[in-house]
Amino acid sequence: MTLLRSEGEPTIAAEPRPLSRKSVGADKVFVVGSRAVGATVLAITGGIGAFLAWQAWPTLQRYGFRFFTETQWQPESDTLGIAAVLAGTATVALVAILIAFPLALATALFISEFAPPSVKGFLVSMVDLMAAVPSIIYGMWGFFLIQPAASGIARWLQTYAGWIPFFQVDTDPTAAQWEQTRYTASAFVAGIAVAMMVLPMASAVMREVFSSAPLGEREGALALGATRWGMIRSVVIPFGKGGIIGGTMLGLGRALGETIAVLLIISPSFDLKFRPLEIGTQTVSALIAGRFGEASAAQLSALLTAGLVLFLITLGINTLAATVVSRSRSGAGTDI
Repeated sequence: MTLLRSEGEPTIAAEPRPLSRKSVGADKVFVVGSRAVGATVLAITGGIGAFLAWQAWPTLQRYGFRFFTETQWQPESDTLGIAAVLAGTATVALVAILIAFPLALATALFISEFAPPSVKGFLVSMVDLMAAVPSIIYGMWGFFLIQPAASGIARWLQTYAGWIPFFQVDTDPTAAQWEQTRYTASAFVAGIAVAMMVLPMASAVMREVFSSAPLGEREGALALGATRWGMIRSVVIPFGKGGIIGGTMLGLGRALGETIAVLLIISPSFDLKFRPLEIGTQTVSALIAGRFGEASAAQLSALLTAGLVLFLITLGINTLAATVVSRSRSGAGTDI
C-alpha cells in the first residue's frame, strides 16, 4: 500500500503491521494456568460423578426404577427407596429458601444502597463471616435456641393456616394441653438453621450485582425526580434480577446438600409428606451421614445411589444459577 503526501512529493510505502493473538510471557503463563485449573476442576467433578455412577450401578440393577418410588428404607427386609427422602430434602430446602430469600435481598439492598460508608465494610465482613461458621454450630443453635420458639410459631401457623395442607399437623392446636413434641425436630426447624447458612452466599451474589448497577442510570432516575427507593425499584432491582435469581438458586443448591445441621435437628422419618411443621422428616445428606458407618456393601451402594441423585440435582441447579448470573447485563429490564 502507498500513501501520497502531497502533489509532486514522493510516496512512502506503508507495510501492514503483522498482528498476532498468540500469548507470550506472563500472558501465556496465565492462559496455560487458567486452562489447567479449569480442566482439573472439570476432571474432578466428572470423576466424582463417574465414581458415584459406578457404585450406583448394582443398586439400579437390583431395584430398578422402584428405588426412586419406594418410600421406606428397611435394609433388613430388602426394601430400599428414596422417594420420602427426596420429599424431605425438597421440603427443608424450600423452607430455607422461603426464609433466606427476603432476608438476603433486604440485606444486600441495605448494604449496597442505604448503609453509610463508614459501616458498609463492617457489615460486609459480618455477613461474609456467617459463611465461615461451622455447620455443627448452626445445628446446635437451631436445636437448643430456635426449636423452643419455632414450636410456638408452628402451632400458631397451624391454628390460623391449618386449612392449607402445607401447614397441617396431626394434632389439635386448640387443646388445653397442646402436644408440643409434635412441632419439634421438624423440617421447619431445620429449614430455619439452613436458611442462616445459605443467606451469606445469596446475599453476597445479590450485593455484588446491585453494586454494579450503572451510575449513569442511577443519576438519570434521580434527575427525573425519582426518590431513592424509586431509583432502586426502577434501576437497581431490574438490573440485578439475574443476580437475585442466581444467588437464590446457588443458595438452594447449598440448602439441598446441607448435612450436619439437619442431622442434629430432625427426627428421622420415612413418611412421604409435605408438612414441614410436623415432627419427622429425612434428607438425602442426613440419610447418608446417619447410615454410612453401619452400612453393608449393598446398603453402601444404595447410599451412594442416593448421593448420585443429590449430586446431579445440585450440579444442575448450580450450573443454571451460574448461567443466569453470567447473562445478567446492564439495563436489562430497566425502565426509568
